[in-house]
Amino acid sequence: MAVAADTGQARRTDRFGRAGTRALVVAGAVLVTALVWVVGEPLLGHDLVVTSPGQPAMDLGLAEIAFVALASSLVGWAALAVLERVTRYAIPIWTVAALVVLAVSFAPFAGVQASTGSKIVLALTHVTVAAVLIPGLWRTGTRRTAATPARPE
Repeated sequence: MAVAADTGQARRTDRFGRAGTRALVVAGAVLVTALVWVVGEPLLGHDLVVTSPGQPAMDLGLAEIAFVALASSLVGWAALAVLERVTRYAIPIWTVAALVVLAVSFAPFAGVQASTGSKIVLALTHVTVAAVLIPGLWRTGTRRTAATPARPE
């Protein structure tokens, strides 16, 4: 059985298709995160060097920041796609899970040593990924009607 999406949703994703729109959202999350890094490190001079207990100091450059943003965005996209296949409540479940992941992503800040400016820039990278990804993927989500089963029978 085909999944019925609301017509407003179809209009929002027709131009690039759902996958294309989601790819643009992921690219946007990476781009905005890179912009935060550019402003924070080269322009404002906050060296993003963090030291975890028992580990050598790690300098987080643009490549590392962009990779983590890309990887987490793709995991978020995959999680939404899986949820859309198994439940009609995919969007609310995914949104809550994404917000929980965002909150948990701040936990390492307590255990690492870095300057206050570096921690702020890193926190902003987490927030910017979420600020682009959550509403962007949320808008592309399939909204099943109550009459549409989650799985074909």
